[in-house]
Amino acid sequence: MKNKILFILALAGIATALYSAHLYSQKPPSQPPVFNPAPNPYSDGIYANGIIESLQTEGENINIYPEVQGPITRILVAEGQKVKKGTPLLTIDQSVQRATAEQQKSQADAALAMLDELKAQPRPETLEVAAAQVACAKAALKSARDTLAKQERSYTLDPQSISLDVLDNARNAASVAEANLAVAQKQYDLTKAGAWSYDIENQQKQQDALAKAYEASAALLSKYTITAPVDGIVLSIEAATGSYVSPQGAYGTYTEGFSPLVVMGTE
Repeated sequence: MKNKILFILALAGIATALYSAHLYSQKPPSQPPVFNPAPNPYSDGIYANGIIESLQTEGENINIYPEVQGPITRILVAEGQKVKKGTPLLTIDQSVQRATAEQQKSQADAALAMLDELKAQPRPETLEVAAAQVACAKAALKSARDTLAKQERSYTLDPQSISLDVLDNARNAASVAEANLAVAQKQYDLTKAGAWSYDIENQQKQQDALAKAYEASAALLSKYTITAPVDGIVLSIEAATGSYVSPQGAYGTYTEGFSPLVVMGTE
């Protein structure tokens, strides 16, 4: 009798377990949505992950990388926007390059001013000073010669009237005056001739070099504004204002790789 009761209890336990398993395996009915979802405006659609390719002869998108590096200051277009060739897309901080270009322009302007100064020589004021020095030297020579002539005449009339030492000093003074006049005349001729041709040529080369350096800096400065290479559509922009970019492109935090700043497609 006791074994029969145990057997019945065991069967009852098994039945209870099977019922419980069946009960818990049933999924609860879905709850109705809180609000109706937005309707799909398209009757048919394809959903996929990938890259949008533009319809063009080459069959590829146009990946735009910068030629310079720095933080992005402005993004001037939006994804999906149609742009014309030359339209500014974004700008990179150009403060350092602009200062460099302005400095080189100032240096080129200073070199040009120096070149103009050399070509404008002699200055009238400088030539007047040189002419006055010649006139002064001529006057000094005339005075020295007059003094020498008087002393020589006196010595000729009476050798005792003047000493040989005084006569020699007068002769030396006349020689010195002649030499001073020759120096003053050469200085006048040199001033009148203006700047040396070699100095002008050397200054011209320096001015040309500085002007070309400024042109190179100005050309590089324009690279800090990224423009559309062709007419087309902006497919994607892979950088944000303030992010640092380089010729490698924009660094992606999620991909941990570099990508082009802008991807364009032709119409």
